Amino acid sequence: MEDQQFDVTRKFVRVTGEREGGLIEFEFSVGDPELVVELIMPRAAFAAFCADNRVTLLEAASARSDSDFAWTLHDATHQRFR
Repeated sequence: MEDQQFDVTRKFVRVTGEREGGLIEFEFSVGDPELVVELIMPRAAFAAFCADNRVTLLEAASARSDSDFAWTLHDATHQRFR
């Protein structure tokens, strides 16, 4: 197994949606693109945030795992859970 260092200089953004009024929903991560926080910002603030943090833009996530724990706040606002 390869030993990977956690590099805090690497920052990632994955856009997950867009709301009315130009609000951008996205996931932001530092060091590891799988450990994310969900954020929402107006388009201009989002662009400045990405530039200030020199982020790497990631492609949209593929279908998430079927696990009961594999959901996001974005998912919770757009679908009904059991």
